[in-house]
Amino acid sequence: MSREAYTPQISSSQNPAPGASSTTNNTGGTFNITGASNTFEDTSRPVAYLCGDCDAKVTLKSGDAIRCKECGYRVLYKERTNRMIQFEAR
Repeated sequence: MSREAYTPQISSSQNPAPGASSTTNNTGGTFNITGASNTFEDTSRPVAYLCGDCDAKVTLKSGDAIRCKECGYRVLYKERTNRMIQFEAR
């Protein structure tokens, strides 16, 4: 079957496709399931960034303009996570 002739199956809201679904938790936030490992990302929580010019702490939500609220600089660096992350090396 060629790529042009392929039509994806349309699933109902009760039977989402595996690996591409989204669910809602009890508090009203949205979680996206990404990849085959089923990792959950909280897309409703704001993320903290540091401004590259004035070092101000900027919190942004999804859809906000990527700009420092203090000086207007557009280069923001994501803060390091507080979670313990362990990588396995070979």
